[in-house]
Amino acid sequence: MGFKKDEASSSSHVLSIPREDTPLLGKNQHLSSPSKTFANVFIAIVGAGVLGLPYTFKRTGWVMGSVMLFSVAFLTYHCMMLLVYSRRKIESCSIKAAKVSSFGDLGFAVCGPVGRLSVDVMIILSQAGFCVSYLIFVANTLAYLFNYSIAKPDPRILGFSPKAVYIWGCFPFQLGLNSVPTLTLLAPLSIFADVVELGAMGVVMVEDVMIYLQNRSVLEMFGGFNVFFYGLGVAVYAFEGIGMVLPLESETRDKDKFGKILGLAMAFISLLFGAFGVLGYFAFGEDTKDIITTNLGQGLLSTFVQLGLCINLFFTFPLMMNPVYEVMERRFCEGRYCLWLRWLVVLAVTFIALVVPNFADFLSLVGSSVCIVLGFVLPALFHLIAFKNELRWHGLASDAALIVMGTVFAVYGTSSSLMEILAKKL
Repeated sequence: MGFKKDEASSSSHVLSIPREDTPLLGKNQHLSSPSKTFANVFIAIVGAGVLGLPYTFKRTGWVMGSVMLFSVAFLTYHCMMLLVYSRRKIESCSIKAAKVSSFGDLGFAVCGPVGRLSVDVMIILSQAGFCVSYLIFVANTLAYLFNYSIAKPDPRILGFSPKAVYIWGCFPFQLGLNSVPTLTLLAPLSIFADVVELGAMGVVMVEDVMIYLQNRSVLEMFGGFNVFFYGLGVAVYAFEGIGMVLPLESETRDKDKFGKILGLAMAFISLLFGAFGVLGYFAFGEDTKDIITTNLGQGLLSTFVQLGLCINLFFTFPLMMNPVYEVMERRFCEGRYCLWLRWLVVLAVTFIALVVPNFADFLSLVGSSVCIVLGFVLPALFHLIAFKNELRWHGLASDAALIVMGTVFAVYGTSSSLMEILAKKL
């Protein structure tokens, strides 16, 4: 959820009015060492999605959930490398070829304006979706800490639900934060957000181990097929950094080692995610909630952890929305800063957060829809087009399988998640 992640958009502010063929990023002056590249990959991928993994493992079973998580991690790594190979191919075709610095640049180089538009739409939906989940997390967590009790299972604040009050309470402050025209002023918030999240994850995992050793909850290894797409969506959401792979590779000093560094980072992150999900489910069993931190009770340590995460996501909101503003201002305001457009987007995100009842359900929806298309379908499609005259039959079959399966999973997963959300609203 770091500052680097927000450079992943398919558009960017430049001095002159940008056109469709304007590359996202200029030439990098400072190249990253292997250790810094590893850290940047970690920051770009680890986000709020990890908090929904224990509940997902409860739904899918811990073995099925783990297999699904590691499979998604491998496919995500494969598709990230497809983007890298495609970029290298495009840039090597001609000395005069435009520099491909982002996902959107690659889409334009391969498919023209349609390719950039496809990436732009997916980035808008995914980044806005992440921010909707942040508001849901903040509101539900604050309501749990300060309003819910056994004596008052359905509390009200001036006749409104606590969730609605807290979401609208965030609204004026988010208008102010999202009015900041440059990410430079928000960079310290990014560093704070990453430190808080890592610390909170560590505290939660230690608490999970201690609780499991005391309770020994009854656990399920496998869920039914009906929860397959649910688990798939959350797993895809958890690995949310596909848009950053090209900027990160551009900043790497030794580009021949980028694939190895990326693979090591993805392996470490998937092990961390798997441990977090399994330990959370092991600790609380069938009582695991959609936001794992709410299972920790209302003690002093738990309260600090949950408040820290709320502050983290509150300040991460404008960072994650910046790619949305860059795309929309490029397309509707000729690349110029537009305050009313930013405020309108914040209002739309707020309304969506109000009507979504469950944090993990929304993770599944975003992951099953736009994240699958952005993470699997488009990389395979761009790779297939870039290498159409060079791929052997197994390469063609691999790309085609990703495109077809990704599309099918996106359609069925989206419908499954929507039905889950609507069923809880009725």
